[in-house]
Amino acid sequence: MTRITRRIAALAIGAAFAGLAALSPAQAADKIKLGVIGGEEEEIAEVVKKVAAGKGLDVELVIFADYSLPNEALARGDLDANAFQHKPYLDAQIAARGYRIEPIGYTIVQPIGFYSRKVKTLADLPEGAAVGIPNDPSNGARALKLLAANGLITLKDPAKADASPLDISENPKKVAFKELDAALITRQLDDLDGAVINTTYALGAGLNPVTDAIVQESRTDNPYGNFIAVRTEDKDKPALKTLVDAYQSKEVADFLETRFKGSILPAW
Repeated sequence: MTRITRRIAALAIGAAFAGLAALSPAQAADKIKLGVIGGEEEEIAEVVKKVAAGKGLDVELVIFADYSLPNEALARGDLDANAFQHKPYLDAQIAARGYRIEPIGYTIVQPIGFYSRKVKTLADLPEGAAVGIPNDPSNGARALKLLAANGLITLKDPAKADASPLDISENPKKVAFKELDAALITRQLDDLDGAVINTTYALGAGLNPVTDAIVQESRTDNPYGNFIAVRTEDKDKPALKTLVDAYQSKEVADFLETRFKGSILPAW
């Protein structure tokens, strides 16, 4: 074999091994991209990332500021998983956009609450009060159910997943509901008589859900637990099972208790 022939053969063997390495299932399963909302959920995901690393999984975090983006990114293939939403929200997104996305494991629950800088109780709201609620169907319905459960309004069908102000049957105080972007409600709280605010955004605005919420969802048996979502065709991948295990770990539970003191709770 000539020197040139030997060199060609060596290059061919090297390329073959490189190709096998690139396609190695173990390597492909060792790194994933996870989408989360910035702030408190990002803090939790950083703990998850450390736990996952100890299990041999490298988690790259992709941070979003808007609820409307992580599912689009997941469906498009820019993410391997996201962790930011509850089932009613995902159901609404699937109905609207046809995503083939599903949950594979619970993470946290953040009881939604009603906040005000003008009144101390719902009974103190004046007639015609301006009350902000999230403008996406699932969280808007969630807000109305919270207010109905605490006697401010009555809904025609309390079980309706996408209830809107049009589904209110009784509104004794003639409350004017303002449907607003969930991420922006805290900025408008001073101009409202009160608002129902998602915990992520409440914490980001310096509100303490445990002490500042006038009324709040149940802290146990809450149907709005967040979860890890993945594309349906990926749901059985071992790396994603490792991600669920990392989220549902003692390290994460201990971090939630120490850092958030009851504002954010384990959902598993």
